[in-house]
Amino acid sequence: MDHFDQDQFYQFIIDNEVIHFGDWPVVMNSGVESHLYVNWRTITNDVFLLDKLTDYVLAFADDLQLNPDCFYGVPEGATKVGLFSQQKLAQQSPAYAKGSHVLPMGRGKAKSHGDETNHQFIGKPTGRTVVLEDVTTTGHSLITAVDSLQQAGVNVTAALGLTNRMLKTTDGGTVATTLLGKGVPYYSLSTVADLLPRAYLVFKPADDIVSKVEEEFRLYGTQEIRLR
Repeated sequence: MDHFDQDQFYQFIIDNEVIHFGDWPVVMNSGVESHLYVNWRTITNDVFLLDKLTDYVLAFADDLQLNPDCFYGVPEGATKVGLFSQQKLAQQSPAYAKGSHVLPMGRGKAKSHGDETNHQFIGKPTGRTVVLEDVTTTGHSLITAVDSLQQAGVNVTAALGLTNRMLKTTDGGTVATTLLGKGVPYYSLSTVADLLPRAYLVFKPADDIVSKVEEEFRLYGTQEIRLR
């Protein structure tokens, strides 16, 4: 894949039902109930689809000229995306050889014993590191991961979200603003604002579900989203 194709990526999301509407609400980590589901597990649990996804990730990063030495997936939701992206990045490098690239992985829970360098990581990121997250909701997991990496001396140059859920952070701000305050620009391969109209036309949710989704973004979103 030479360049990132935004429309093709949105179709990839719709075709694999990463985004869909639910008759029953789910409670997100923020405590907000939502009838809108955004879940990348269907993709990350399938080797073929995960391979396709990481092509998009590398093309997106290349178009932004991020030039990473390392991709690192936020544990544990984006761990597999980080590992596949890093392997693919390494294998495409003309410098690919023994010792040329690390394969970093974060622990979901820090280890309290043994070598201190292994407490947070099973392989610490090195060089210019791009952090990957699957769904950025309030950004808590992503922001925590960036903090941990920076405290460990890792050079975090950017953060990428597969989908920006576009909800406010706990302090009422945005994930992008919070991360920029830490010197880390945030980019998303897709946004709910762009995906919802497409999903609405394909899945045709009931009017009462649409009203609840619109209300969610009126109350908690970084912007209002109208589907009708």
